[in-house]
Amino acid sequence: MAELFEVFMVVLFGLSWPLNIIKSIKSRTAKGRSIFFVICVMIGYLCGIISKILSGTITYVFIFYCLNLVMVGIDLAFLLRNIKLDKSLV
Repeated sequence: MAELFEVFMVVLFGLSWPLNIIKSIKSRTAKGRSIFFVICVMIGYLCGIISKILSGTITYVFIFYCLNLVMVGIDLAFLLRNIKLDKSLV
């Protein structure tokens, strides 16, 4: 039962990242975004992945942690691009 709630948590968090990526692509600005926040989220997902590996509880939930980490990495790449674009406009 606990794993089911973990899946819900990871999937629901994961739903926000594609929307964030699309927003980053369209807006072409980093205004209102925090690189610190995105990096903290990435570290959180890395800790979840490491926890699954160390505890030996690699199940289908592991895939969602990895997928979310990839999406956050993509969002970080667009955030860095947008920071660079913002600086070039100044």
